Amino acid sequence: MFMKRYFAGMTDTGNVRNVNQDAYYIDPDGRFFIVADGMGGHAGGQEASLIATKTIKEHILEHWDSSEASQTILKNAFVAANKALLEDQQQHPERSDMGTTAVVALFRDPDSPWFANVGDSRLYRLRGHQLEQITEDQTWVAQAVKSSRLKQDEARTHPWRHVLSQCLGREDLSEIEIDQMDVQSGDRLLLCSDGLTEELSDGVIASNLKSIRACDTAATALIKAAKDREGKDNITVIVVAIE
Repeated sequence: MFMKRYFAGMTDTGNVRNVNQDAYYIDPDGRFFIVADGMGGHAGGQEASLIATKTIKEHILEHWDSSEASQTILKNAFVAANKALLEDQQQHPERSDMGTTAVVALFRDPDSPWFANVGDSRLYRLRGHQLEQITEDQTWVAQAVKSSRLKQDEARTHPWRHVLSQCLGREDLSEIEIDQMDVQSGDRLLLCSDGLTEELSDGVIASNLKSIRACDTAATALIKAAKDREGKDNITVIVVAIE
């Protein structure tokens, strides 16, 4: 059964930074969605997220009608993005420390979507009143929580919470999180950079997604809520409604 998708995305520099190092892409037909959060100085971070988003988008489109499995297309898209970043670093030594997160939701198999993730941008699913984080953060803190070296409530304020264990733009990229996710009519998906999740609890995010029907209005409200707190980082959100 085909389920229709409604969607909207938005990015904001936030209250503190002068440059937006986030990037996002929404396929006009709602077939796939990308959020990337760059790092490595103003020029480096901006360039990294744009290169990754462009490369992933182009690879998915180029292989959309191929016989390759969706998970293979996603893996190769991320590998291609990593390679493109490494090549750019060689050509532009001033950007040698740049890198980026990336999270993608892919509806190539319409009712059995896949996702891929590197870094700590996130994919959430809201079903009824329950908000679930679908991706796993690839950070030192997340690994410490998983191994019980750190408690969950300590993680939100830990000084190392932004230290990534994986990102695109590194020779040692070894783990791309790729899996299928279950979606049902009435679900909402949220792809976002950590500029949102640093400011808003899961409860506040869920409340906004539940109470606001229009995707563009929900995206606007989430960004406003993050900026009304401190809005220290760039903030990017994509909201997808499954009907």
